[in-house]
Amino acid sequence: MTQKYNHNITATETEKIMQVSAREVLSNLENQNVKIIDVRSVNAYNGWREQNEVRGGHIKGAKSLPAKWTEYIDWIEIVRSKNISPRHSLIIYGYDKGKTEKVAQLFQRSGYKKIKVFQNFVQEWSSNEDYPMQRLARYRHLVSAKWLHQLINEGTAPEFDNQKYVLCHAHYRHKEDYRKGHIPGAVDVDTNTLESTETWNRRSPQEIKKTLENLGISHDTAIILYGRFSFPDSQDAFPGSSSGHLAAFRSAFIMLYAGVRDIRILNGGLQSWLDEKFDLSTQEVKKQPVSEFGIEIPAHPEYAVGLAEAKEILQAKNKNLVCMRSWREYIGEVSGYNYIEKKGRIPGAVFANCGSDSYHMENYRNPDHTTREYHEIEENWAEAGITSDKFNAFYCGTGWRGSEAFFNAWFMEWPSIALFDGGWFEWSNNNYPFETGIPE
Repeated sequence: MTQKYNHNITATETEKIMQVSAREVLSNLENQNVKIIDVRSVNAYNGWREQNEVRGGHIKGAKSLPAKWTEYIDWIEIVRSKNISPRHSLIIYGYDKGKTEKVAQLFQRSGYKKIKVFQNFVQEWSSNEDYPMQRLARYRHLVSAKWLHQLINEGTAPEFDNQKYVLCHAHYRHKEDYRKGHIPGAVDVDTNTLESTETWNRRSPQEIKKTLENLGISHDTAIILYGRFSFPDSQDAFPGSSSGHLAAFRSAFIMLYAGVRDIRILNGGLQSWLDEKFDLSTQEVKKQPVSEFGIEIPAHPEYAVGLAEAKEILQAKNKNLVCMRSWREYIGEVSGYNYIEKKGRIPGAVFANCGSDSYHMENYRNPDHTTREYHEIEENWAEAGITSDKFNAFYCGTGWRGSEAFFNAWFMEWPSIALFDGGWFEWSNNNYPFETGIPE
């Protein structure tokens, strides 16, 4: 979690900031020297209509930079990571006039000179079909803590019409993580009940069926998943025990593969709930089993590929086997896991750099652990040749990071995606060719 900092701003430190009209914003959409910055929440940026605006989403081409992040001591590094430099002219907009101006003033204090604000997004832009907007295709499946809080307390929430749901706190063999504090009403889900502790692949359809039924999940039950992130230690005997939000994505993938129709992820995991200062519970919630899942498992076998299919993907020009490992794993400095001996990479796999190590996904998350701006993910993937017109099968060591990457593509509604569940663990155990070192 990024350290917080109070950026105190006084009137004497800033100059008056000009306001712009919707037409002026429109005239600058294609101007490469202008950066349009959205300071609303990441969820509003993705598509949620948090102020009941006519259209959800963001101004076409805008960058997501929530006002919330101004509390972080490394705010300016976040700005620079988004390629927003003092040479650019900035147009800043949001819901709240005060927050918008605060961000603008902070930019001023940081050496940015060409700044304007647009204060009529809801009234002028979202209500006018002539003004272009964008949104994450499956934004409904990334929910906010406020949305979840409303669902728990009122039994209903925006863009949700199911009469039954199960809230799941995901973890790996670490129920104490659940006991020390979970979202009220959540049941715990141990990933060991969904994936094999020998192969780390998803369990058999019969085993998955039993697990889901015991959790009270049928195919038409809505599922909301989240986990706790607490800085995994690779020296620990079970480092994955601290990768709760990765566990949520892993569980979500297996449930989607099985056939659960409506899967939602709490954007940012438990940290988002804590950031809203909502209460936790230490009272264990009793599971309410159902008698029947309702459909045959797997309903979506196309989402999972095996070893033979992975080898075929490597030979196809219109397919990618996408490596979601860290650079040190990719070049063979480390295996990434205390139970995997071999070090190296699958020859021909496309590298998509997860972050620092086997238990982190920094390159795919924001500082508050919410999912990274999807345009940035898409742009980074495109540079590596990972595009939506190809079939892309993601993999990592044992499926967790690959599952989160799979969902990044699924949220964008990419048509041909899968997870190579076995990943480096299965590939290396079968004595298949591998490479080490920096690729030429």
